[in-house]
Amino acid sequence: MRVLFAGTPDPAVASLQALLDDSRHQVVAVLTRPDARTGRGRLLEPSPVRRLAEERGIEVLTPERPRDPDFLARLAELAPDACPVVAYGGLIPQAALDVPRHGWINLHFSLLPAWRGAAPVQRAILAGDEITGACTFRLEAGLDTGPVFGQITTEISRTDTTGDLLGRLAVDGARLLVATLDGIEEGRLVPMPQEEGAGVSLAPKFSTDDARIDWKSPALHIDRQVRACTPAPGAWTALSGERVKIFPLTPIPGVMDLAPGALLVDRRGLQVGTGSGHTVRLGDVQPQGKKRMAAADWVRGLRLAPDARFD
Repeated sequence: MRVLFAGTPDPAVASLQALLDDSRHQVVAVLTRPDARTGRGRLLEPSPVRRLAEERGIEVLTPERPRDPDFLARLAELAPDACPVVAYGGLIPQAALDVPRHGWINLHFSLLPAWRGAAPVQRAILAGDEITGACTFRLEAGLDTGPVFGQITTEISRTDTTGDLLGRLAVDGARLLVATLDGIEEGRLVPMPQEEGAGVSLAPKFSTDDARIDWKSPALHIDRQVRACTPAPGAWTALSGERVKIFPLTPIPGVMDLAPGALLVDRRGLQVGTGSGHTVRLGDVQPQGKKRMAAADWVRGLRLAPDARFD
């Protein structure tokens, strides 16, 4: 099958690699987001998908928007049979959806109709879900509402970060995506409409405000929030007005008389009070303008007042 692959970040690379390694499908071009400025130097960097495509000599298309006339014209010229999509990051217009005869086949990292939207893995971890997965479905005008071809499931462990879970789903999902394209080409896969109603949940993108820790929250919620925000956008708090990035931490059993946000230094490092009366032990932190380090090392360099607490 002739396919145009659409994707941008690291989790999409496994799917592109799987398609390039599969002799049954020909990747005629790749659609990805334009180069973006990253890092302290704000240098323009190509997307991970673009880097792989260029290494393999595949044509790369980077329109500002998929509705741009030049892109739509090139898409029609390429005449793909299907367009697999993994975390592209842009809305595909109807004019583009209508081009491939088998449509645009999206690999989404949730069990639809749960967690429709941009941040399904983060939202599943934050909600405390025990099971999640990935599914393939046909794109349509609605937000992740198209009929589903297939799915895989996986457990969410009590220590999984978004990075951990996405890493597993990207690999397993790549196999699902290729199998879906195989089934479509052979005519043996019929997509099933999603159920509407109580099973629908939305997964909007995490903002910087979403990543700020409210120490009045229960310890269990804070643990989930930090893991959901790792590696991006990164959970954070503030001490004396300066931002401190917080990496995965450990909830401590038992209740301790420590106010929310209050700091307690002990032999093993640093504990912080929460709204549930339980403390959490910090792992690594990254103070503003400094490198990531163990919380125990960070706190040794501070002169904390007896009543020190995170803002």
